[in-house]
Amino acid sequence: MPHHSATIFPRRLRRFLMLQNNSTAVKPKVYMFKDYEHLAKLFYSGATFVAFDTETTGLECQNDYLTEIGAVKFNCNGEIARYDQLIRPPVKIPPFLVELTHITNEMVENCPVASKVMSEFLSFLGDKETILVAHNAQFDLGFLNMEMMRMGLSSVPNTTIDSLPLARWVYPEFKQEAEKGQYKLQTLAKRFNVEVLSAHRADDDARVLMEIFQRILKDSIPKQKDFDPSVMEKPVQTASQLELF
Repeated sequence: MPHHSATIFPRRLRRFLMLQNNSTAVKPKVYMFKDYEHLAKLFYSGATFVAFDTETTGLECQNDYLTEIGAVKFNCNGEIARYDQLIRPPVKIPPFLVELTHITNEMVENCPVASKVMSEFLSFLGDKETILVAHNAQFDLGFLNMEMMRMGLSSVPNTTIDSLPLARWVYPEFKQEAEKGQYKLQTLAKRFNVEVLSAHRADDDARVLMEIFQRILKDSIPKQKDFDPSVMEKPVQTASQLELF
């Protein structure tokens, strides 16, 4: 018994210290490509991307928990695979989020916990060369990394692209419109005629994001002075071959 307790305590202490001191878990770094030209080259040369979204019990990754991860794996040739899993959090889902997401406490009571789902999600990604895409990525990646910290692991190793600043760069004219929120995912979906089947559910939001991300990349090409269309004929590149910020 003493030996068992001595084994458990340091492990818990290490996890506590990681949660307290590892700023990556609280404010994860979103690795961005040096410029969007590199991003378009990477996409059109066939690299693998995963658009993902999360639903949670609140807004703060330190105090709140995941309730769903939805993701779509794709490349320039189209969709490859999908992943979606509800998660049983250690706290109750607040009523206003039940109303927003339609994820009830009854729906998740028999679902796997976050540690199991995170392991599945990492397997779904395949390897660290897969590029993650999220809209307002600091939020979603923050929750993923916090769950990794709770598991005693380091943060998600994959490069992540935030489609929100990408949209602002490609469509600066949207900012001039009177109505606010022109860069929200649902607003972009309406503008680009992307069908939304179930807003504020991670699986459908991930699919919507994939379609919007591809549209943004296509629209970004005229803005890139040095873009070479022959990149489509070159071998697939990987994230590690490109220069990052």
